[in-house]
Amino acid sequence: MRHEFPFVWFLVAFAAYTALLFIISWITARKAGSSSFFSGDKKAPWPVIAYGMVGASISGVTFISVPGNVLAQNFYYMPLVLGFVGGYIIIAKVLLPLYYRMNLTSIYTYLGERFGTKSYKTGTSVFMVSRILGAAVRIFVVVVVFFAFIPKGMIAGTSDIVVFAIVTFIFLVLLYFYTFKGGVKTIIWTDVLQTTFMLLAVFLTIFYVCRDMGWSFSGMASAVASAENPQIPGTSFSDMFDWNWGHGTNAIKQFIAGIFITIAMTGLDQTMMQKNLACKDIKAAQKNMYTTSIIIVVVNFFFLLLGALLSIYVANKGGFDALGITKTDEMFPTIASQYLGVGVGILFLIGLISASYPSAGGALTSLTTSFCVDFIGFNNRSDLTVERKEKMRKWIHAGFAFLFFIIILVLFIVSNDAVVNLVYKLASYTYGPLLGLFFFGILTKYKIKDGATPYIAVGAPLLCLIINLIGKKYLGFDLGFTLLIVNGAITFLALWLCRIKPSAK
Repeated sequence: MRHEFPFVWFLVAFAAYTALLFIISWITARKAGSSSFFSGDKKAPWPVIAYGMVGASISGVTFISVPGNVLAQNFYYMPLVLGFVGGYIIIAKVLLPLYYRMNLTSIYTYLGERFGTKSYKTGTSVFMVSRILGAAVRIFVVVVVFFAFIPKGMIAGTSDIVVFAIVTFIFLVLLYFYTFKGGVKTIIWTDVLQTTFMLLAVFLTIFYVCRDMGWSFSGMASAVASAENPQIPGTSFSDMFDWNWGHGTNAIKQFIAGIFITIAMTGLDQTMMQKNLACKDIKAAQKNMYTTSIIIVVVNFFFLLLGALLSIYVANKGGFDALGITKTDEMFPTIASQYLGVGVGILFLIGLISASYPSAGGALTSLTTSFCVDFIGFNNRSDLTVERKEKMRKWIHAGFAFLFFIIILVLFIVSNDAVVNLVYKLASYTYGPLLGLFFFGILTKYKIKDGATPYIAVGAPLLCLIINLIGKKYLGFDLGFTLLIVNGAITFLALWLCRIKPSAK
């Protein structure tokens, strides 16, 4: 039976959880300086980072969308996840030794030493654009869910945009204050708390769905394996491999793409690598990567299992219309908050917050780090006192939070699924040039014409866009996530054409 989730419980759950985060933030930041903010003093235990990175890797969008996506794509997401393991191994064996050998704070410093200033600035800019867009959309999706819990007309005479702006402002202010002092040191420890609550939300929701449906563990497995997916004729919800080569969800394409997505979006991303570089040494960082790869596979499987169970639950209750659901992304929030009781609704909210804070907080911290180190040159500026650097760093941190605020309001005003998907696609396109740049530097010994790098970083994604549009329209072939690989390959080829051949002696 449907029931409205009490708004007071939303406030209590949100306030209690946020207070707990601030307590951890205060404890970890008591003796924190600039070194703690940027590198965690190189004292972070690798098991803690490995466990916490699960929360950082799974955003609020994943928390909401992956379960709902099972209805559209079964378990076709799983080969992509299996590919992640290969990506983590390459990061551990190739990229981490490079970063530790060079003692990097910002990983894009490598591009400056390898190719030159313009390549360095290009790599940093590509990362920042991608992170700003990606983090803003992730926060937007979460704030939209929070906004939906607020009773309409609660503030008389106030328009939706004003209420949404207030909710967004509160979220970002809290995000700023819990990260502005401790930085990556705080993020590492709060990630542990947030990963724990996120996993509890998933596992307990699975338990309550099974209890509501009267399933034992074996009954649940049987139901998932045998239930047919009405949106994909001839398949069950447990189908994991799509062998149609023309589909973007083809298993082989998904697996290969998973490897490169992990390399690009973890190994070449300052947000993720900043935590790995906080380990005491390379061995600890590598153990972190291997452990994270295993946990990520297990956790994503349970997200997909939850999606299958929710899909079957919806079918047994009369479908989307009967439950008041209009799209797949609403499936998990609606069922958890309105059909499984207040306790599950609170668990969902805490799980959503837990999936949101790590990715948003990590993005805010890494953007501040990248701007301070890569653009202002904190590590090389003897003319700036420690106090001046600290003041500048806090203002820059606040500036990125304000930029998020503006982008999120714009998304709310013009938002529809097409706009959100477009922003995600634009953000994912930017990782291709990073992939090409880093691998050209690692796999070859050539220098390049440094001035050409900005043009290549813009041209390669545009060419990929054209190739994918032509492929889908005339050949019935969708690159899917392998577009990232094509993007990186085009960048690599362009850099090869712009190489500087060694002068003859």
